[in-house]
Amino acid sequence: MIGVIGEALIDLEVAEAEPQRPTAHPGGSPMNVAVTLGRLGSEVAFLGRLSSDAFGRLLRTHLAESNVNLRWIVEAEESTSLAIVSVDQIGSATYAFHVEGTADWQWRSDELPESPGLRAIHAGSLGLAMAPGGAVVERWLAKLSGSTTISLDPNVRPALLGDREDYRARLTRWLDFSGIVKVSDEDLAWIWPGAAPTELARSWIAEGRKLVVITRGSEGSLVFCCDEEITVPAHPTRMVDTVGAGDSFSGALLDWLGRHDRLDRRGLAQLNCEEAREAVEFASQIAAITVSRAGANPPRRSELDSSDSQRINYRITQRHPLI
Repeated sequence: MIGVIGEALIDLEVAEAEPQRPTAHPGGSPMNVAVTLGRLGSEVAFLGRLSSDAFGRLLRTHLAESNVNLRWIVEAEESTSLAIVSVDQIGSATYAFHVEGTADWQWRSDELPESPGLRAIHAGSLGLAMAPGGAVVERWLAKLSGSTTISLDPNVRPALLGDREDYRARLTRWLDFSGIVKVSDEDLAWIWPGAAPTELARSWIAEGRKLVVITRGSEGSLVFCCDEEITVPAHPTRMVDTVGAGDSFSGALLDWLGRHDRLDRRGLAQLNCEEAREAVEFASQIAAITVSRAGANPPRRSELDSSDSQRINYRITQRHPLI
């Protein structure tokens, strides 16, 4: 089983054309990754703190209906976190967060399983960055990393991260225990202004990371594995909005690796460049389907074999601008 730890919040999507009618979507980067894995048929458990309020109940239902195991969900007294998602006329999304004192960030050590027996754990985003619970999650991941693959997506939200140098120092610690790193070029530009993404990725591989993927929106992805570097083009799609694009990419990447015995520590050590290319091509396909729909709504495995899915994937009007 794959574990995903982090925030599960509500995206209140506000369309530029109808701002008076916001729509509530279950969201949060880690939860979207778990939903993608569950819908693709991977065994996945979500580790999150969910409120007992109406939005928390909506999140539980969404996870369960997407085949995500809820055994490690914490029943939280705090309220659900909110993200106000503004979508412009070309589908690009910007975010404003209401997270003070909400459920996602209040982890205690006794709320996390000591030996969960997971093949891999995906983490990152705000759940690993926000105090006070982020430090608890970091220590838990570091402890498990000796026997479990850790997958990291920083998914930077600058407005909530505080001092850039402090965040960079924490991210450097997270990289030390991560075997898989997926990061966008926009994230890197904020964390290390002026640094060359390729040089950063090469240094991470040299320091022991097994797979590094830098996503670049319509320019595709840069993939670093062993001593090789390849470019995977963006998958074509009819774009509605970009909400959940990068999360579905991460979930699909982990799904492919798991299905091909390249996710646990032993299997990941055997990953070769051609396999990495195939994994990222699949992830790009799933992200392309996701951006063809409103909100974070990744496809189910059954859709990938349908004629409808083929039409989504290959009858295109434009490439997605952000993953």
